Amino acid sequence: MTGDTAPTGDAVKRALLLENIHPDATARLVKAGYQVSTESRALAEDDLIDAAKGTSLLGIRSQTQVTERVLTALPQLLAVGAFCIGTNQVDLPAAASNGVAVFNAPFSNTRSVVELAVAEIISLARRLPEKNMGMHAGHWDKSAAGAHEVRGRTLGIVGYGNIGTQLSVIAEALGMTVYFYDIADKLAIGNARRCSTLQELLETVETVTLHVDGRPGNRGFFGEEEFALMRPRSLFLNLSRGFVVDHAALRRHIESGHIAGAAIDVFPNEPKGRGDEFISELRGLKNVILTPHIGGSTEEAQQDIGEFVSGKLIDFATAGATAMSVNLPSVALPTVPGTHRLIHLHRNVPGVLASVNRILADHGVNVEGQLLRTRDEYGYVITDIGTSYSDDVLDKLRAMDVTIRLRTIESA
Repeated sequence: MTGDTAPTGDAVKRALLLENIHPDATARLVKAGYQVSTESRALAEDDLIDAAKGTSLLGIRSQTQVTERVLTALPQLLAVGAFCIGTNQVDLPAAASNGVAVFNAPFSNTRSVVELAVAEIISLARRLPEKNMGMHAGHWDKSAAGAHEVRGRTLGIVGYGNIGTQLSVIAEALGMTVYFYDIADKLAIGNARRCSTLQELLETVETVTLHVDGRPGNRGFFGEEEFALMRPRSLFLNLSRGFVVDHAALRRHIESGHIAGAAIDVFPNEPKGRGDEFISELRGLKNVILTPHIGGSTEEAQQDIGEFVSGKLIDFATAGATAMSVNLPSVALPTVPGTHRLIHLHRNVPGVLASVNRILADHGVNVEGQLLRTRDEYGYVITDIGTSYSDDVLDKLRAMDVTIRLRTIESA
């Protein structure tokens, strides 16, 4: 590990943060009583298992793959924090089946991604990559040929979520006409116009930008057919997921001149650490901006993400709160001083709550507060009790054939 920060105080709880997560996350976890180990790189499966032994909280970004094998090998793991938007690098069903909560930061870096997209649209329209390279090579080429304002031009946004909608507002403020396409029924913001099909959007606009999520169905979503539908001399951007776009097809359309420029921030195969070689068929092309997955990499965004996700991890570890978890039912019950908290994750079948309460009643345990939520095949119930309980109560709850994981937390 490249860093190791230990708290002062009693028993040591362990957290592991990978991929240069903002130091504010470390500070917050240390304040909560965790010994935090850090690593600047992503870790491969075997290395991750070795590094995370005895760890209850794991923080990653986009490169570390948290597989079923990793989750099974780390029985002490309580939660995984994806300090980014996407969670496709985590096996979410396997995490849930192992009682591991997963959290992400769906909003914190929205503005950073939008600002990069706007900067790249303007740069491509003005052909700044070529001008910059020419100047560094000593060539003075003062010419307006091929350079355009973005005002009055058309922008097509594919994926109208948090990023797509905010980009829509800013692009409109720049004087662009905005069209969007989304598989979900989304309300248009401002004067944006909804397209009923992707084909309609591609045949209408002069710039296409992708902001889709990482669901498996989006793999290979944009390829030869889609590029061919775009208007001649269009611009193309992808700041969403690397596996969404066929880069070989994009190269062909750039070399043919059909696509006038492109900006790509995400790639199907990305290096695991800073300084590793970057390999792509898009290297060396004119008017193509390649950035190393930095859409959300601003100090402001990373600080916000560090604070937000570490807070979610701490809330889950200390109170069982699953609000905004991406794989478990959302439950948040206020803590009551002096109570004991039982947290029961189970398969979602009828009668579980009655069975839990029957076990408590049979042992003379009074319920002070209780909240149950279900999500798909899982149920999650938090129960606060005001009296002490025997190990037999816990044994009976664990022995229920629907139990996935049982935790106990003592309130201050």
